[in-house]
Amino acid sequence: MKVAVVGATGLVGSKMLQVLEERNFPVTKLFPVASERSVGKTIKFKGKRYKIISMEAAVGKKPDVAIFSAGGSVSKEWAPRFAEKGTVVIDNSSAWRMDPDKKLIVPEVNAQVLTKKDKIIANPNCSTIQMVVALKPLHDVYRIKRVVVSTYQSVTGTGVKAVNQLMNERKGKSVDRAYPYQIDLNLLPHIDVFTENGYTKEEMKMVNETKKIMGDDTIRVTATTVRVPVIGGHSESVNVEFEKDFDLETIRKILSAAPGIVLVDDPANLQYPMPLMAHDKDEVFVGRIRRDESQPNTLNLWVVSDNLRKGAATNAVQIAEYLLSQGILKLKSKKTPATV
Repeated sequence: MKVAVVGATGLVGSKMLQVLEERNFPVTKLFPVASERSVGKTIKFKGKRYKIISMEAAVGKKPDVAIFSAGGSVSKEWAPRFAEKGTVVIDNSSAWRMDPDKKLIVPEVNAQVLTKKDKIIANPNCSTIQMVVALKPLHDVYRIKRVVVSTYQSVTGTGVKAVNQLMNERKGKSVDRAYPYQIDLNLLPHIDVFTENGYTKEEMKMVNETKKIMGDDTIRVTATTVRVPVIGGHSESVNVEFEKDFDLETIRKILSAAPGIVLVDDPANLQYPMPLMAHDKDEVFVGRIRRDESQPNTLNLWVVSDNLRKGAATNAVQIAEYLLSQGILKLKSKKTPATV
């Protein structure tokens, strides 16, 4: 299996390499790809050093799968070129998510819609991924009418520059800002750019992507997304109105049995999900489960996940694993890993 990781030197790209190694994905040839200024440098994977190559060179290698995390403009330009060579592209940017001809996939929710014809597959927004993992098993039983979500998102979702801003502010050092304001001891109700309707692009991503992934345009979603001075994961307060009534014990049983979810819901013993708990883990943690007493058939949840893993890298690798399990991606040989 020839695998290209595009954007291999970034926060998400580095995490993709880590996840590929941890999950023992059958990489026989690895092609780490980054910008021209990084070409020739090396990265480490499974104890070996691999040279970073250019995008043009990677296309010529005809990898079986290319996992992208290099921004929307890069994906728009290069994903079709890889696809033309027969490579399956799993793209972590927003470039293809709402394209009606491209699938938007969270494996626990809708992997079954994938076919051999899908050469460019979109990885959803991090905050959407963790929410729909928690919502899908409940939707199957009770049918969701409306979702009100407020997010508390880690600075790692912005990138290295944002992490450096937070840590330098914490040390009292001068900073090169990723945000328009201080983030340490602060929070910003502003993720991505504002749109004409007063919502940010991040908020509208959650609205539109949820409907597409769940395959149900009747679900109404409204979102407020907030950046917080946290490293390790995104947290979400999710209020869900169902068509049918429910009891809380059944809700807990459904969530406990659902793939990819860890239930942490014991407030009497101060047990509830936190970013520190989710850091560097692949699961979605759900707790603070309680009935909304202000209206019928409505539930409150607290949902936490590592945004660099399940919110990006792990989800992308899980898509590749699913393709492999279904024979859409096929192993050609069992060679030992080769250094580029």
